[in-house]
Amino acid sequence: MPKQQPPRPEPLDPPMVPFALAGMAGWAVVGLVLLLFYRGWLTEHGHENWLWICLAGFLWGIPGLAVMMRHDANRRRRRA
Repeated sequence: MPKQQPPRPEPLDPPMVPFALAGMAGWAVVGLVLLLFYRGWLTEHGHENWLWICLAGFLWGIPGLAVMMRHDANRRRRRA
């Protein structure tokens, strides 16, 4: 007699916009902390590019946020 498979759980589909906003906020906070408190240290040690990395992380979050907003809109449409 064949064993019955247990039902598969529904995949998680959480709202994604908060994740994108949290990532952007994280890059912005780290960049501001480096800019305000560690600018001299960064210059002395040749790490000025860390500020540019934070800026790039924040700016790349903008298209990521747009994609996540579209994802959430499609998720709401699927569930309606």
